[in-house]
Amino acid sequence: MLNLIFLQATEGAAQQGSQWSFWIMMILIFVVFYFFMIRPQTKKQKELQKQRESMKKGDKVVTAGGIYGEIKEVQENAFIITIAKDVTIKVSKESVFADASDAASAEQK
Repeated sequence: MLNLIFLQATEGAAQQGSQWSFWIMMILIFVVFYFFMIRPQTKKQKELQKQRESMKKGDKVVTAGGIYGEIKEVQENAFIITIAKDVTIKVSKESVFADASDAASAEQK
């Protein structure tokens, strides 16, 4: 009888310990996921948004579709981009990136 009580007490303690270890592992997985996935992505998005806000007339850009051009006009939510002589397009600000090749060539000069 005493052995049965002791056995039940140790099983209850073991189950309680396994529940704590489960929650500790879940928290650790979330922390690792946050620092290696979520945080870098939000930092990258903030930098990209800051870069788009600083774009002005005359900057060389590339659209998400791969069209190279130069900003002719800045509007609230869009850019008017000249892609060839007398050819302009209106593009959403979210789909425009700075032209890195022009930035690299400017640094070399």
